[in-house]
Formats: sequence, C-alpha cells, structure tokens
Amino acid sequence: MAETLFVDTALSKAEKYAVLLPQIKTLTEGEPDLIANLANIAAALKQGMDFFWVGFYLVKGKELVLGPFQGTIACTRIPFGKGVCGYAWQQAKTVIVPDVEQFPGHIACSSLSRSEIVVPVIKNQEVLMVLDVDSTQLNDYDETDRFYLENLARWIADKLC
Repeated sequence: MAETLFVDTALSKAEKYAVLLPQIKTLTEGEPDLIANLANIAAALKQGMDFFWVGFYLVKGKELVLGPFQGTIACTRIPFGKGVCGYAWQQAKTVIVPDVEQFPGHIACSSLSRSEIVVPVIKNQEVLMVLDVDSTQLNDYDETDRFYLENLARWIADKLC
C-alpha cells in the first residue's frame, strides 16, 4: 500500500489527475473493504487535488447516506432527486453546477460551498453511490474534472464494488 501521494502542485489540473489516479488505484490494491477504500480515495482526492470537500454518498433505500469524506461536516441524508447529489442519482449522470446558489433545490450543507460536481458510481445500470466534490470558488469544475472523475467512478464500480 502506498502511504505517500506525489502530486506536484505546479501541474495543470489534467496532469494532476493523470498522476493521482494511478496512485489511488495502487492505494486500494489488496484491500477488500469498500468503506476503507472509499475513505482513502476521498483523502487522496482532497490532498492531491486540494478540494474543499470530497466524499461519497451511498444509496440506501430511497436516500443517499453520507459515507467516507474529507472536509467540513456534511449533510447525513439526502432524499432521491433532492439537491445536486439526489439529482445526479435520479438522472444517473454527472452534474456540474457552476454556482450552487443558482441550482433549484440546492441543499446547503456548508455555506462556504460555491460550485459542485457530482458523479454517480454505476454498476449494472444501478447507481450505487455518488462522488460529491465541492469548491469555495464559483465555476471551479469543468470537462477535465468530468472526464477524470467519471473514469474514477467507472473504476470504483468495476474494481471495488
């Protein structure tokens, strides 16, 4: 198991992801516990990408329930279709929100959050969880984030779930 991440802060966003994602895969090798792996993935993303908040919400019945995360205290339960996370779950697609104040029904778990990307983790056409990333900056997420985080979500579904 890798115990140290190596991500040069001078790299571009795409280069950081390209360096970080293989390290995440190495970090989780040989560990069969999903929650332990998600915890380390959240920590690696927070550290490697310097995200304000990053974590997983797990599908449990008709709610998303807070799973492993890094950042400020978070909402514990989110109903299906509610907020950005619930909407991404309902639509089974990635949602990028440049300004959370403009998203109808946004759930403000932290008043510091300004923009957000939520990526569903899907296996056998079923959303198992969502990966939620928040920023204190407006319009902080783009197609680069979508590309790399969707690749990570597919990998989590294929290899860890």
